Amino acid sequence: MSMASKSIRYLKRIRFDLKVPQNPKRSSEFSSRYMLVSLFSSKSYRKRVNKRNLAAFKPTLDEFKFHRAVSQLLPRFKPEELDNLINVQEDPLVCLELFNWASKQPRFTHDVSTYHVTIKKLGAAKMYDEMDHVVNEVLSIPSFGSEVLYNTMIYFFTEARKLSRAVNVYKHMRSIGKLDCRPSIRTYNLLFAALYHQMGVVYDCRPNSFTFDYLIHGLCSQGRTCNARKICDEMKAKGFVPSSKSYNSLVSSLALEGALDQAVSYLRELTENERSADYITYWTLLDESCRQQRHGDAISLLTEWEEKRFVDRDTCRKLQYELEMNYGNLYDQIGPPRYVL
Repeated sequence: MSMASKSIRYLKRIRFDLKVPQNPKRSSEFSSRYMLVSLFSSKSYRKRVNKRNLAAFKPTLDEFKFHRAVSQLLPRFKPEELDNLINVQEDPLVCLELFNWASKQPRFTHDVSTYHVTIKKLGAAKMYDEMDHVVNEVLSIPSFGSEVLYNTMIYFFTEARKLSRAVNVYKHMRSIGKLDCRPSIRTYNLLFAALYHQMGVVYDCRPNSFTFDYLIHGLCSQGRTCNARKICDEMKAKGFVPSSKSYNSLVSSLALEGALDQAVSYLRELTENERSADYITYWTLLDESCRQQRHGDAISLLTEWEEKRFVDRDTCRKLQYELEMNYGNLYDQIGPPRYVL
């Protein structure tokens, strides 16, 4: 007889053997006891059944794929070779088994690359418990790792909504003496973005203008301009006005990506909202316009900025000088402007 059948039979026997007392004074006491026993037993039973179901549906290792992968390694393989082998495997269980098998081989020690590829494979497959074991192994090694490795850990922990684990990895990065393991702007952006997305769902609080501005600047710094624009749209929809820093980041990032018309649109929005652009933003927009052979647009923009006093005379002359030094006399190369002034 299976365990499930025994449990059901046991529960039925409990309910059958319980008799309602004849004394009315004890009826309420009996009801409370009966409900408590039934509730406790049913919850305990469901918990055991769910645990067995999870174990039953847990994927198993494909032994054939694993042994075929092992056969491709030389007797004295190097971490680089294991890294390449794990990287081409599609089955995350095979990847994990290769990692564990290699750990037991004599004269072999994992390096940053083998830890990194294994964590990426497990994280992408949402095998977070297995990934956690590998992460703990890395954290136990003194003065070991790289910024990219730790950022990968943080990324997948935030994907799994394990923000406390992500913060622990960040603290570990700060405690390491190696400079190439220290937190970078990408580290902070990963943590801040995760906190932003969990603010309303987990912590029941809402982002303010500083939250949005930090995210926009951070996403632009990573080259994720599309995401930054979405955050900017959400920010404006909630009644906030982006800061000068956010607008400058968006304009420069869009210009560098070749989206000049969109960059000019954000620059005009900046002035309408009484924000200020910096010299780098103005120069980036002019420089990228000239790189795309839109010399007339560059001259038109510079003329507009001077006429509307967006830039003072000294800044305007400095921009003109930079243009002449890099692109010659633009007035001899002018075509019809594309920007509508």
